[in-house]
Amino acid sequence: MLDHIGLRTRQLKEMFAFYEAVLAPLGFSKQKDFGVAAGFGKTGAHPLWIGQAEGDAAASSVHLALTADSRSAVDDFYKAALANGGSDNGPPGLRPQYHESYYGAFVIDPDGNNLEAVCHKAQ
Repeated sequence: MLDHIGLRTRQLKEMFAFYEAVLAPLGFSKQKDFGVAAGFGKTGAHPLWIGQAEGDAAASSVHLALTADSRSAVDDFYKAALANGGSDNGPPGLRPQYHESYYGAFVIDPDGNNLEAVCHKAQ
């Protein structure tokens, strides 16, 4: 359904560095960089954009859940987030209240967004 999503920030360099680090375990990287905005994704696609908040615009405040191919990728995402300025909002683990194979981790990025990595595979 979604083509892309954009997050606004007042700390562009920090957010670029944070997202480069936490997206790497999920197989994503910076695909486009226009200086004031960058697109992250996989080769040929960049569905996540981080851009400079302009004027009086506030930084974004969203819950963004990203797909992980494995539970170990969720674990690595969580470790990378904490090592790069993110804070814990729910360590890696099963969330059976969502469904029996829901394995996720939640962090707060440097701007306060609730970022999640989730694997739906039974393992």
